[in-house]
Amino acid sequence: MNTLPAYSGARISGCWSLRADGSGGGEGSLDRLLPSVNTGLSPRKRTTSQCKSEPPLLRTSKRTIYTAGRPPWYNEHGTQSKEAFVIGLCGGSASGKTTVARKIIEALDVPWVVLLSMDSFYKVLTAEQQLLAANNDYNFDHPDAFDFSLLVHTLRKLKQGKSVKIPVYDFTTHGRQKEWKTVYGASVIIFEGIMSFADKELLKLLDMKIFVDTDSDIRLVRRLRRDITERGRDIEGVIKQYNKFVKPAFEQYIEPTMRLADIVVPRGGGNMVAIDLIVQHVHSQLEERKLRWDMAALASAHQAQPLPQTLSVLENTPQVRGMHTIIRNKETSRDEFIFYSKRLMRLLIERALSFLPSQVHIVQTPQGEDYEGRSFHGKGITGVSILRAGETMEPALRAVCKDVRIGKILIQTNQDTGEPELHYLRLPKDIGEDHVILTDCTVSTGAAAMMAIRVLLDHDVQEEKILLVSLLMAEMGVHSVAYAFPQVKIITTAVDKKVNDLFHIIPGIGNFGDRYFGTDAPPDWSDDDMDEQSC
Repeated sequence: MNTLPAYSGARISGCWSLRADGSGGGEGSLDRLLPSVNTGLSPRKRTTSQCKSEPPLLRTSKRTIYTAGRPPWYNEHGTQSKEAFVIGLCGGSASGKTTVARKIIEALDVPWVVLLSMDSFYKVLTAEQQLLAANNDYNFDHPDAFDFSLLVHTLRKLKQGKSVKIPVYDFTTHGRQKEWKTVYGASVIIFEGIMSFADKELLKLLDMKIFVDTDSDIRLVRRLRRDITERGRDIEGVIKQYNKFVKPAFEQYIEPTMRLADIVVPRGGGNMVAIDLIVQHVHSQLEERKLRWDMAALASAHQAQPLPQTLSVLENTPQVRGMHTIIRNKETSRDEFIFYSKRLMRLLIERALSFLPSQVHIVQTPQGEDYEGRSFHGKGITGVSILRAGETMEPALRAVCKDVRIGKILIQTNQDTGEPELHYLRLPKDIGEDHVILTDCTVSTGAAAMMAIRVLLDHDVQEEKILLVSLLMAEMGVHSVAYAFPQVKIITTAVDKKVNDLFHIIPGIGNFGDRYFGTDAPPDWSDDDMDEQSC
């Protein structure tokens, strides 16, 4: 285990509790706590989402940090290589936990982290409890005030890289808002709250535990300012609640958990020495589990293997081959390229629809006779396009599928790491119940398609209900997708055998998006990259 060295400004624990004499009173009431502390920090990787009602980003002097989260990248097997690295932040009310979390996020200088607040997980109050809360007689600082079951379930899913729904708590009405927020997994999760260390199952999910230790007078002043200005409380009610619930709860439930912390940060967000030390340690853990999208390894993984049975290629009729001849020709005008591409798309979509489940449907003809036909057997159909090129297939889908719903995904490649990253997502509600037609015009390495499929799986779409539809694919991309997701049906008009050193499909079609939209590709474009990076 890499233990944290002692450093001025931060009190550090090596493997066990921080300080035996800081446990305070009330240990008998800590029945939720584990009897001992985890003896080590698991090595994790790098790279936010916010469950509060603020905009999903944090602007710093160096960059904009996206706080809506993202599904982390998955390897060629379709599985997440490592679980997320979870940092737990605990401390008294108004101790500066959120400030410390933001300082850590900014100092980490990575584009995505998930910031999860325990405040979102207050239980729904009964009518009687609502009356108590209105009179400042309800104890929001007791462990029973939190929905630990939902909290543990949510944090566990995030740690596994899955998307979750987060309740939005209204401190004015003391209730949850109707709309919950969707938060996506990331490689780093920062979880903060007054009871962050007060549950056995919750503690098991934390890889690093930080306690923010702030003077009680400072915390009271901050709480007065916050509750009066932000939550519409009066000063008498705030002071009454503090003396009756907040202070006793801190002494009984919160302060004793300081002994479980790996790091104690005195003075909260103003202690940059402690924050810098935390960031250094997190960076070292992230570096140990750095992931790289190894295209070369992926390219050689399935050489000489037969094409998978889940692949369906449109019959190579003279008409289909003739249209391929036109769209592959570099001399073809843009108008002709669009016209014949649309013809192929229509045929391709019709072919894809034939793989949807159907059932016997008997109707009566105008002549009064029964006809035994077929009809779609499912909840609904959603088309999801991988921007930008995949969007060109939407008109063909709408033309042959009357009530189809449409979603969009934008995936870009990080130029520093080579990893595909999710930048934009718009999916219909309850997509998990639908059959999904995922469209992208070309698939070379399969990187964007694999991540898009993972996004759909994270939204509870069943793997066997996903159809990947593409005009042209490379064998490498077909194998990659089929190996990672063996139940996904793959439909295309043609499969080319080779991908060159720049991961262009050979002989290929060129950059589809640029030829279709009339834009110019840079000299070092690759099929997947350009489809991912343009919008």
